[in-house]
This record gives sequence, C-alpha cells and structure tokens, in this order.
Amino acid sequence: MKSDNSRLTKKYIKDIKSADVWSVFRILADFVKGFDELGELGPTVTIFGSARTKKSDFYYKKAKKLSSMLAEEGFNIMSGGGPGIMEAANKGAIKYKDVESIGLNIDLPFEQIANPYTTKDLSFDYFFSRKVMLIKYSISYILFPGGFGTLDELFESLTLVQTKKITGVKIFLVGKEFYEPLVEFLKNKLYKNGMINKEDLEIIVLTDDLKYIVKEIKKSLNNQIELLEDMGLNKTSYYKSLSTLNSTEKK
Repeated sequence: MKSDNSRLTKKYIKDIKSADVWSVFRILADFVKGFDELGELGPTVTIFGSARTKKSDFYYKKAKKLSSMLAEEGFNIMSGGGPGIMEAANKGAIKYKDVESIGLNIDLPFEQIANPYTTKDLSFDYFFSRKVMLIKYSISYILFPGGFGTLDELFESLTLVQTKKITGVKIFLVGKEFYEPLVEFLKNKLYKNGMINKEDLEIIVLTDDLKYIVKEIKKSLNNQIELLEDMGLNKTSYYKSLSTLNSTEKK
C-alpha cells in the first residue's frame, strides 16, 4: 500500500508540474475523440454503477438483465467501460447486433480495467471529459449502487437537469434499499431547508421495476423528438435515428 501511495504521489507531483499547455492539448484530445466517435450514435442509455460489484452480486445480474431488455428494444448501451456494473451493462447488450455496446474507460493506476464486452470503446485521460460523453449522448441515465464515482455522476446529472442544461432526460435509481436513505436525505435536509424545490425531487425515479424503466424510457423518445423539432433539428441524423426507433415501437 505504501509503494502504491508513493507512486500516486509522484504521478500527482509530475502532473501539477507539467506545463498547462500540454494539459490543454490532452483535454482537447479527449473531447475531439469523444465528439468524433460518439456524435452519430442513435438512441442511447447510459448505465452507471460500481466497478467493484462482483459477478455473483444481485445488482450485477439486474444490470445485465436491464441492459438486455433495453438493447432488445433497439437502444444502444453506454457504460464507463470497466468491471462491475459497467461490465454487466455491456455484457447484457453485446449479443444484440443492431445496437452498440459502448465503454468509455478512464486511465487509472488501479481498479479500472476495460471489460471485453464492448463494440465501441474509448479511453479518456480526464474524468470530467469522460463524464460529459457519458451524459451528452444519452436520453436516459440509470444508476445502480456505487461509490464516490457513481454519486458524482448522479449529482452531475441532477444538476444539469435541474438547471435545464439538459431536458427530456430521465434519471432512474435502481436499488431501493441502497438509495432510499439518500433520497430521504434530499427530502428532509435539502428540500425542507429550501435548498431545492419540490419539482427537483421529481427528477429522480427510484424503482427496482425493470419493465417500468424500459416503458418510461420508450415513452421519453417522444419528448426528445419534440424537443429536437422545436429546436429546428429535425433534419439531423440523430433526429432521424430517434424517429426510426419510435416508428418501430409503434408498429
């Protein structure tokens, strides 16, 4: 453990001593890579969760099942590309040939090893640029139990929806037993102290009902289509991909 900490400290010192201009280039490379590779994706759902979840775990199996259900309906599946819940998400989607199983990995000195169940995988230097890509190209976010990283992704998503930086996106928390104390904290501390509004609590859907999640995500296609039409983006390839999937659903 001591040697690992020493190695990480040296890496940190090296990073902060490096010229800012090189950091800018690396950040730019992250964004260019993400925009270039993901810009033409059709309807996509991002699944977040712990990298430490074992294959035998209840939530690993549930994430894999939900991913398969969504992929079967024609949705691409995106994850952080690593093990645990991320692996389960990609593994559930990869058997469906008409959708992408996307993994966006992060360069870490430990824990984050790319899982082998992706049809498209990218690696990022920075958490924030990777997080932009995980959020930007999806119509819904599903969060299974996880640690600091998962909570970071949850609150980033909530803030973007609350401030209307993104619209028409659904956020689901899977794991009622795990997440109920957090939701109660939001109600009893943030809302009761006037730090968030009542409608902000409605951004989150806490449920373990996988069929309900799939149903709600399918319904949200209409909202996304209407938003694109209002913005005059009905000739874009993304609009066409949403419309095609929506037409298929109605048949």
